[in-house]
Order: sequence, then structure tokens, then C-alpha cells
Amino acid sequence: MRLDEATYEQLAHGSHHSPHDYLGLHPEGKGWVLRALRPLAKSVVAKAKTKKIPLEHVHAGVWEARGKTKTFDYRLMTEYEEATWDTADSYSFLPMIGELDLHLIAEGRHEELWKVLGSHVLETKDSLGKISGVSFKVWAPNASAVRVVGDFNSWDGTAHAMRSLGSSGIWELFVPELGPGTLYKYQIRTRHGNWITKIDPMARSFEIPPATSSIVETSSYTWGDSKWLKAREKRDALRSPMSTYELHLGSWRGAKNYRDLAPELIGHVKYLGFTHVEFMPLAEHPFGGSWGYQVTGYFAPTSRYGSPDDFRYLVDQLHQAGIGVIMDWVPAHFPKDDWALARFDGEPLYEDADPRRGDHPDWGTHVFNFGRTEVKNFLVANALYWLEEFHIDGLRVDAVASMLYLDYSREDGQWLPNVYGGRENLDAIQFLQETNATAYRRNPGIMMIAEESTAFAGVSSPTDTGGLGFGFKWNMGWMHDSLQFIERDPMYRSHHHGEITFSMLYAYDEKFVLPISHDEVVHGKGSLLAKMPGDHWQKLANMRAYLAFMWTHPGKKLLFMGQEFAQPSEWSESRELDWWLTDHAPHRGIQQLVADLNALYQAHSALWELDHEPSGFRWIDGGDANRNLLSFIREDSAGKQLVIVVNFAGNPHHDVVLGVDQPGEYRELLNTDAEVYGGSGQGNLGKISTSDIQSHGSAQSLVLNVPPLGALVLQKI
Repeated sequence: MRLDEATYEQLAHGSHHSPHDYLGLHPEGKGWVLRALRPLAKSVVAKAKTKKIPLEHVHAGVWEARGKTKTFDYRLMTEYEEATWDTADSYSFLPMIGELDLHLIAEGRHEELWKVLGSHVLETKDSLGKISGVSFKVWAPNASAVRVVGDFNSWDGTAHAMRSLGSSGIWELFVPELGPGTLYKYQIRTRHGNWITKIDPMARSFEIPPATSSIVETSSYTWGDSKWLKAREKRDALRSPMSTYELHLGSWRGAKNYRDLAPELIGHVKYLGFTHVEFMPLAEHPFGGSWGYQVTGYFAPTSRYGSPDDFRYLVDQLHQAGIGVIMDWVPAHFPKDDWALARFDGEPLYEDADPRRGDHPDWGTHVFNFGRTEVKNFLVANALYWLEEFHIDGLRVDAVASMLYLDYSREDGQWLPNVYGGRENLDAIQFLQETNATAYRRNPGIMMIAEESTAFAGVSSPTDTGGLGFGFKWNMGWMHDSLQFIERDPMYRSHHHGEITFSMLYAYDEKFVLPISHDEVVHGKGSLLAKMPGDHWQKLANMRAYLAFMWTHPGKKLLFMGQEFAQPSEWSESRELDWWLTDHAPHRGIQQLVADLNALYQAHSALWELDHEPSGFRWIDGGDANRNLLSFIREDSAGKQLVIVVNFAGNPHHDVVLGVDQPGEYRELLNTDAEVYGGSGQGNLGKISTSDIQSHGSAQSLVLNVPPLGALVLQKI
């Protein structure tokens, strides 16, 4: 039976929402009908096991044949002007997605979404033999038609229309003969009849920017980090040392391949003694100047530095070297590029339709619609993807505050309150709770870390007590206050002593990481060294004292690249670090200090075991503002103590009396004024004994010489 003209037209132009209903082999009456869409073909023949059946051209590239026998397996042999193409028929296959998968997607509970949606190389078979190809699946619920386009069809999707899988919003097509490396996109016909071309939101690889095509990817990587992963499962992150080296991969040593970077990065991090590296976002992004914080390819490591398997190699090598891997993750917002997620199927889909919730005024981006089931599923699965497919040990979640508050960076009238009239984004809160709970349930030993700049309660509290469920939170207050203090001339610091001590008033409200991050050394803020007052020697001394204070203060540590050798210039993503500075003794001294601080830190559990418990810290004297002196004790669960003294004054202090708990001889484990670091060499000749002087509530005291702009760490022998 001949189809009506409208259906033929839709099939011929690749605009039918369910082309499989008509194309391919179908029962018709007591026989069958076979239709194929082969525009520009000279002839089309169906080859069965025992016969060849010629098809007749009936309408604008649609070919048909009819017969009386049973249906059969076949291949289509298509003759064109310059070639003959012999292949299986895309429209002869059942959907390559199961009912359970569709159900879980509809419920927003498909935790392994990347294994279902996107492009996947598959192999099937029929009576004629094996058939390999690529299954394409995309969520576009507002589309009236979807086509796959790529280098395999000269970017004309007419003959590769996908079928709609009903209310799920999923479109699907299997294309035989394709394999890894295939470039593709989706042509989407909006409900208004316009065709738009989009990347695959679930693509696991992309062309190197500024090119934007999605790439069919299959991993062949074999991991070698099982020992690391088993140990990670048993690790208590809260009671373990964690010192993180944050870096932008493209400007660390220049834009090298992930594999080539591995030995250099591992050597540097091992020398410095950091326990973890944290990569600024590595998900695919079109604009390098965004540093990766405006993501278009959420499931693809950026191709700037190699393939997904190249990135797996880098993570694997870091793990085998005993170094953990944290990656920045950006679920708060995404860019408005018209070829990416924005208005993906012609309508607001990933973003909220109302710009008062769907647009971000600061960054010119869209905000995810966290209340939409499928969008939340997309993001939760994305977090799991990085943790499970790339063995990432932790995700540092960017811009959490912008997600939590509906009025973030908005004036009155520019935002919509929640159902209770409040400013909290209840959908985003629920999303973060679900992401964290799911990530920890599926991957014991990982870390979820919040960059959250407000006093929102319970960021690092468990979800079952109403918290957001993060493992850690960046202490933005400490970063702001301590940098504000250290930037002041020592002459004026005594009037602002509270800036450097205030953090201990809330140190146990959350599980904190102390960050000196990339955000503090860009946009005119200058490098950490440039923030320091005084001449060059004083700047370096200030920096040494500040780093020692940071490493001995409760909380895990994070330092941005370049600060480990006191790079004077502000960081730029467009050039690599000023490594030549490490040939100069003052900068080499800072680098040695960072290495020694990390060694000291890891060797003494007093500096990390009780980071998040009040029993791990006690002031000896936190109020000595006139002398710009801080003195305190760090202690572990076994009672082992370290005594720390930090002098933020520009002059030395002699005969400083500090009451201590344990009488006896004390050894200087660290003196930031040591000549090896570029200091003046003032101190206590390496060790000192207590005296019978009552002070600070103790019967025994240390009487110390404290160097200018210097810090001491002492331990009872």
C-alpha cells in the first residue's frame, strides 16, 4: 500500500518523528514491504541469504519493494554515481535502549546515564553475520524531528533521521559501519519548524576547540591503580593529611599532552610533598579564557591535551605515585553558545525558562534548571562519571553559593522567591544533597568539596541531618581575612589582630580546607608574593611566615601553582609559570620551605588528625596584638603536641615567655627564618629547654627568641 504524500515527504526530508514505522522491512497484508531512504542513488537492491530484491524509486529518494514471503534479514546494496555502498539498514533494528533504562531516565534515577545516552560503538548480529556500528541516543523532548549528521554523511542528516521513543523525550538511531573517531552532531527540528545543529550533551570526546564536533569514543585503557583505590576505601579523609597543589593544566608547563605531563607533574608534586593535585576544570569548554569554568562538554575531558584515555593515563600514574586527584566540577551554570546546551531543542531545556532563574547576571551564562528531573539526573550522573570512569578522588564543586540563593548577584525584582517566599533555591539544595549522598554511597573514600562563600549552615554536614552532605568546605573567610591582614604593613597589623585570629571562632562549624586558590592571584589581585608589604626580603619573609601559619592552622591545605616558588607576576592562563625563578636562591628558598612544610605536616599527626575537633588546637596566646605574635599548640589523639609561634612583626622578639604543658627540652623542627630559606638565621640554635616560669596557666615555660616575620615549630624531645 502506497503511503500518503505527506508521509513520503517527511521521510524524504528526514523530518519524520518515527521513521522506523515506515522505513525498513514491515509486514503488509499477507506479505511484506521494504522501504529504504537513499537520496541520489542510481539503484537499491536488498540482499537476503538466498536472493536479491531490487527496490523501485517511488518518491524523492524513497525506494520500495514488496513480496509475499516471510520477513527476512537483509543488507542494502546502494549504487551511486561513483561508488557502491553495501551495508545493513539503520531502520532494520529495534531500539537499543531498554525499558528499564527509559523508566529510570523518566524517574531521574539513572545513575549511569553515560552508558545509555550519547554515542556507543556496538556489535550485534543476525542470520547474515555480525554488524558493528554506533548507537546514537539524545534527549530532546521538544523536538519534532532529530537527525544525526557527521563526517560519514557529509553533514547531511536527511538519510539518518532518528526515532522518538515517546514520552521519554529520547531519540534513537543505530548507524552500521561507523566506529570510534566518527565526528557527529544532531540536527534538531524545533516545534516551530526550524532546524538547529547541536553537539551531543553526552559526548565523551570533542574536537579540539574552536572546532566543536562530538566524537564517537571508546576506551581501551587498562587501569593499574587498584592498590590506590583499595586503600582509598579505608581512608578517613577527615583524620588524614591533605595538602593540595591546585593547577591549571594548560599553563603549568604549557599545553602538553596528558601523558607527557605525567612524569613532570609527578616529579614536581612528589618533591614538594603534596598529597593531592587539584585540576581546574578539565571538562570540554570552548573558550580557554574561561579557565574551564564555562563547560559545554560535561562528559568529555578537554581534547586540548589529548584523548580521554590520555587523561586516564595521567590519573592512573598519579595514583600509582601515591598522589590523589581532585577536579573542579561546574554544575552551577553553562555558556549560551548556540551550538551547545542553550535552548537545546529550540526551547529552554537544561536552563530555567524564566531568566530571573535561568540566567546568571555575573557570568553571562545560563543556570541549570535543578528542579527538572532529567536535568538533575544529567548532573548527578556527570559527577559519578568523573569519579567512576576516571577514578577521580574528589570533586571540588564550583560556585555553590550561586546555586544556593535565588537572589545571588540579583537586585530586587530580578529574582523569584521559592514556594515559601524565601531566597533559598530549594531545588538546588536537593540536587546537591542527592549528588553528594549518591557519590559517597557508590564510591567510598572519595571527597566532595564545596567552594561556598557564605555562612550557609551545614554545608559539610550529613544529608540525613539536613546538611548538604559535602565532605569539606573551602574556608573563604579564612582566606579573605588572613590575606587582608598579611597585606598590611607590620606597623599597622596590631590594630587588626582580629583578622588573623577570627577564623578560630568558627573553625569547627564546618570541615574546612584552607585555600590560597587561583582566584586570589588573578584580575589585578597580584600574586601571593606581590600582596606582601615591604622590600623584596621582607616580602619573602612575610610569605614564609604566612605559609607556615597556614600549614599549622587547623584545616586541610590548598596552594595554587606558582606560589610554591613565590612567582612575583600575576597568573595568566595564556603562558606557563616563570620556572626560571627557581634558579634564584630566594625563590628556591620558598620552594624548599613548601617542601619542608609538607614533610613536617605529613610526619606529625598533631597537624591534621584533629583538624575538625576542638581538642586538636589550643591558643597559648592569641591576643598578643602589640607584638603581632601568635602562639598555639596542635595536638593529636595520643596527646603528642607541637608548639607553634608566628611573628608577624618586622622586628625580632627576644625572651618571649610561652607557657607549655610538657617540661623538658624542645627541638626546633622548623624555622622560616633559616638561612636555607633565605632568612636571617635568627632563632634558638635548634633547641631550647623549659624554665620554671609560670605563664599562660602552665608551671613551665619556653623563653624564646622569635625571628622577624618568622615562624617556629617546636616539639618536645
